[in-house]
Amino acid sequence: MHFTDSHCHLADPALRCRLPEVLAQAAGQGVTRFIVPATQRSDWTDVVQLLAMNTSSEQRIHIALGIHPWFAEAATPRDFAGLEHLLLQYPQAWVGETGLDFLVNRPSERQKQQQIDAFCRHLALAQKLARPVIVHNVKATAAIAEAVKQTGFSQGGIAHAFSGSVEEAQILLRCGFKIGIGSLLLNPKAKKVRQVAAQLVWQDMVLETDSPFMLHHQTNTPANIRRIAEIAAELSGVDLAEIARHTENNIDSLLNAAPA
Repeated sequence: MHFTDSHCHLADPALRCRLPEVLAQAAGQGVTRFIVPATQRSDWTDVVQLLAMNTSSEQRIHIALGIHPWFAEAATPRDFAGLEHLLLQYPQAWVGETGLDFLVNRPSERQKQQQIDAFCRHLALAQKLARPVIVHNVKATAAIAEAVKQTGFSQGGIAHAFSGSVEEAQILLRCGFKIGIGSLLLNPKAKKVRQVAAQLVWQDMVLETDSPFMLHHQTNTPANIRRIAEIAAELSGVDLAEIARHTENNIDSLLNAAPA
């Protein structure tokens, strides 16, 4: 039984400084694939360099390149030109992490519009290059759906670290995204995401940690995927092996959608 961590920041210094140990711990829990998104131009090179670790078929790292909404305000046309150039160099790279965050740092209406503009540029680029996207979404589901509609985006991807309601999940599913269920399940008080894990079918979901973040007072790692999957199995009444099968099939379909 194998698992994929569909969202982990292995290039972050907290993990990069001990990456062989982190990957070995993950392997011990059956976690054999990792999707690593970038968050801003300054870490694109670090993320790309992780591909050099793909020297065997036992564990594979896949990457996504983009600009996180927290950094959208500072993004320039030159940044987006550089992003397109790099994506053309790495045709199997996804686009992301992108998206909208209407809660953190309390963005003004002008800042929200800057996020929307940057998100639409990511979607248009992903559509042009036929790449899936990794979408950060905090309190912005309706705006994300509108951006998908306006850009005609149809390449799919992952709505990562989902924390909303079942109804919001359904909106994102209609946009073509799989729902990223992750480390919030480790918190017994995260009622909304536990309801989503219990009520949605696993053909619509993938697993993630958002390492090294999401855990208080400790560094999160991809090895926690196994425990997240076990909690999901308990909540949904679905066998653990079935959750692994469905979520791996979902990742397979997204990876195969990117050009070779």
